[in-house]
Amino acid sequence: MNILVLGAGQLARMMALAGAPLNLIVSAYDVRSGDIIHPLTLQPLGHGLNTAIAGADIITAEFEHIPADILHHCEQSGKLRPSAQAILTGGDRQIEKALLMQAGVANAPYRVVYTQADLEKAVDALGAPLVLKSTLDGYDGKGQWRYRDGDDLHALWAELDAFLTAPGQRDGQAIIAEAMIPFDREVSLIGVRGANGEFASYSLTQNHHHDGILTLSVVRPDEDALQTQAADMLEKIASALNYVGVLAVEFFDVDGSLLVNEIAPRVHNSGHWTQQGSACCQFENHLRAVSGLPLGPTELIQPTAMINVLGQGSVPLATYRDAHVHWYNKTPRPGRKVGHINVTATSNAELATKLASLASYLPDNAFHGLKSAALALAAQTD
Repeated sequence: MNILVLGAGQLARMMALAGAPLNLIVSAYDVRSGDIIHPLTLQPLGHGLNTAIAGADIITAEFEHIPADILHHCEQSGKLRPSAQAILTGGDRQIEKALLMQAGVANAPYRVVYTQADLEKAVDALGAPLVLKSTLDGYDGKGQWRYRDGDDLHALWAELDAFLTAPGQRDGQAIIAEAMIPFDREVSLIGVRGANGEFASYSLTQNHHHDGILTLSVVRPDEDALQTQAADMLEKIASALNYVGVLAVEFFDVDGSLLVNEIAPRVHNSGHWTQQGSACCQFENHLRAVSGLPLGPTELIQPTAMINVLGQGSVPLATYRDAHVHWYNKTPRPGRKVGHINVTATSNAELATKLASLASYLPDNAFHGLKSAALALAAQTD
């Protein structure tokens, strides 16, 4: 079976690796250039969306910021999974918020801002502090602003207005103003839903960020109540979208109650640990779901953490047999995700020890939060 992935980055690459043993042949369509490429070798395989669609049995996506006309053209072929609407929902915070309300899933109170008057009404309704996010194209901390009590609201609007009216700005761009939630931590869950409605989820992860970029995800298999809550919320979202494939949801944990931060209609960075931590990784399960195969097992087989490699050309891990490095064949530059490291252990205590050992010689300025996360995990396992 031939599967076309819209997008030609590392997620398509990892889907290709996971699909090969199942005889699922994955190619990638670069939505910017129109080229069809091999996800591993990056060799050209053809050009043009019609050619790409004609050669595919199934079409899926590796990211949500895909032009709507491309998605709808793919959907007309009857081959696109998940649907164009599901993918567009993940790429537009305004649509996403409406979906969460429709599904009855808790999330931060918000208002949509188009004008200075809208911004003033949002402050009146929600108070301060606020986090403001672009509805389109925001990721890894981009397209975000803060408003705190006493800040100059006129200066903030000037900045937002400049963003909204910038040359080349996309149609439909707006700002979501959310009440800033005093959360204890961010956690995320990866779920998968088949075309027949079959649903499964992986273990919850606790996530650590630096400058809005995910740096570390640690699996938390001992959070039964939170796991149940998260899985119920994710399944409601997936059902509301009639979703097919892997879906990721990021949550704020507020004293044991979860609020959805955002959804990602695709395989997700916080689920990369599944390559070593489960018998069937998120990439294989996504391909299974979209191609109509039975879902694979999602149970945790060993304690695991995932560390993002940001902007580094190499990492000195030759002596760590339980550290699995996955490179993306990308040119390093500051802040760029060029790979990840999955660290496995036989217990959470051993995982904390291994993370602390790694933190002792990996550069702090490139692996932010690793040391503090190791200390926190060690404290939780004492």
